[in-house]
Formats: sequence, structure tokens, C-alpha cells
Amino acid sequence: MTTPGYLLGSIIALLAGSLFHLWRGGHIGRLILFLGLSLAGFWAGHFIGTKLNFSLGQIGPLNIGTAIAGSLVFLVVGNWLIKLEK
Repeated sequence: MTTPGYLLGSIIALLAGSLFHLWRGGHIGRLILFLGLSLAGFWAGHFIGTKLNFSLGQIGPLNIGTAIAGSLVFLVVGNWLIKLEK
């Protein structure tokens, strides 16, 4: 994996986290949480897709499809766990 690949992946993950925050709303703490969850899920999805040799929407060295799916799973589960707290 190259440095531009990590940079592009991180930008896509941060965009996904920001859009999720825009959709769900909340304060600055939730924005930071969603950005962190999105980054963690994106890279987990990418590496799982790489290890399983599964490619869905490849952009250079990035498995974009599995990475975005991982990001969305982390965001939805994280949001659900926040709601359980109340």
C-alpha cells in the first residue's frame, strides 16, 4: 500500500463519517466519534477484503467496496450503541 492510497482511503473514510454525522446530527463529540468509527471501519473492511481476496470496486490498491461497507457497519453499530445508552 502506498502513501497516496492511505491518504485517499482516509479522505473517503472521513467523508463517510462526516456525511453520517450530517444525516444523524449531534454535537462535536459525536462528530469525532463518527469520524473515528468511520476510519476504523474503513481500514478494517479494506484489510478484511484484502485477506479474503475479495475485490469490490477496486481503486488502485484500495478495496473501496469492502472498505465502505466496513465503515458503514461500524457507523451504524456505533450509532446504535450510543442510542442504547439513553
